[in-house]
Amino acid sequence: MKRYPLISIFLIMIFFALLISSSFWFEPVVQTKQKKPQPEPIPEISVEKKKAQFKATIVPAVNEVYNELMQQYERVSALIATDADSAELIALREQYNAANNEELLAALKPHPPSIALAQAALESSWATSRFFKEANNVFGIWSFSKNEPRIPAAETRGEQTIWVKKYRSIKDSIRSYYRTLARGEAYAEFRALKMETDDPYELVKKLDGYSEKGEEYGKELSAIIRYNNFEEYDQQNIKL
Repeated sequence: MKRYPLISIFLIMIFFALLISSSFWFEPVVQTKQKKPQPEPIPEISVEKKKAQFKATIVPAVNEVYNELMQQYERVSALIATDADSAELIALREQYNAANNEELLAALKPHPPSIALAQAALESSWATSRFFKEANNVFGIWSFSKNEPRIPAAETRGEQTIWVKKYRSIKDSIRSYYRTLARGEAYAEFRALKMETDDPYELVKKLDGYSEKGEEYGKELSAIIRYNNFEEYDQQNIKL
């Protein structure tokens, strides 16, 4: 009877010895996991660098497209003066949903570059958005046709996926943007006003239909134009 307590004590000692030794066996594994190197966070780009990259990328493209459109506007203006009912003008009126040559000129006249730059900055987060990087989509133009190149947006409308157009180049995106404002019913007042004034601060008040923000959208554009001195590009050829 006296042997059993000794055996029990001996077994308990063996159990604790095994338990202690097992902790040493697994300790290196735990330490290895704890010391696993973590990926370093991607440094955020400074505002100054972001704007510099925006100007280097977007400004020249806006300049080229604006000049293209201005040349077309001047050529069509001259054509109207010589042959107001030419086949080309008839086709252009149909293309731009213009009831007459006056509306056609309002559609073809490009609005000031400062507005395009402000919208580009706002809609593409200064050329850093996913839409811009993956689809060259500078202005957040939506797609409503599955037959054209496009990418899905992260957000949805209920169960409906939002799609944005994918462009071959930045200039194609800018051309599409100008065309949208030239044809859309929501921008009829904007087109009429730009035939009377080139003041970007007045014109942006008529772009409330571009965004769900309504009137606030125009105020944001005005602030961007003023703070970044974008109106200087309206007085000269755009340059870096």
